[in-house]
Amino acid sequence: MIRLSALQMQTAGTDTTVNLARIEMAARQAAQAGSTLLVTPELGVTSYGGGKDTLALAETADGPIVTRLGDIARDTGVAIVAGFAESCGGAFFNSAVYTDGARPPTVYRKSHLYGAYERELFSPQQPQTCLFTHRGMKVGMLICYDVEFPENVRRLALADAEVVLVPTATPLGYSGKFIAEKMIPVRAFENQIFIVYANNTGRDGMFDYAGQSVIAAPDGSLLASAGLAKELLTADIDPVLYTRSRAENTYLNDL
Repeated sequence: MIRLSALQMQTAGTDTTVNLARIEMAARQAAQAGSTLLVTPELGVTSYGGGKDTLALAETADGPIVTRLGDIARDTGVAIVAGFAESCGGAFFNSAVYTDGARPPTVYRKSHLYGAYERELFSPQQPQTCLFTHRGMKVGMLICYDVEFPENVRRLALADAEVVLVPTATPLGYSGKFIAEKMIPVRAFENQIFIVYANNTGRDGMFDYAGQSVIAAPDGSLLASAGLAKELLTADIDPVLYTRSRAENTYLNDL
């Protein structure tokens, strides 16, 4: 069992100093709540809505942003998943990093880019099974639009992921509400896993965001949910409590 937190955050545009300070504050709050892991939104460090200005902030996976996130994780005792614009070999990726400040970071790059805006800024990564272990639990990562393709979540579940973390920047509107309230619980249920969906809120650059962050359990229930406010969600991730659900809903065994 682990306890984790999800930060529903309003990004301060491309001001990475402010964004990192907000993440540090949330990590300290998560530590006080007993969490060992904090999930933050898509591109939350460098801004989703900043366009070309976001690319100007892109760094390698061993650059100052990831280093600072590792420092925060080590200082607070709370591992962090955070989104940032990554540069590598002349290409730019919409990436998320897991760091606990001790082991080498794990970086995931978004495979399914949404709309012309993202495709003009970033290169897509081939779909990959990105897994790491946190406090003995096998954890996978996806980013926003990736989770809307059932194949991506199923691939992680078949690789024995127990929980999937999804930094996201879903825009305000009917679709964002539907995805959070309906699709994410279904993805959790059909794969008998936990899903943490951490969204932006408010306005960042050229977009307004849906909020509606959720933490969904294998039985399709919501362990925590948010509206539009800036909020820190916390929940216990305990697979043992859902043994009956897995016994009754044997999708992975029956493929």
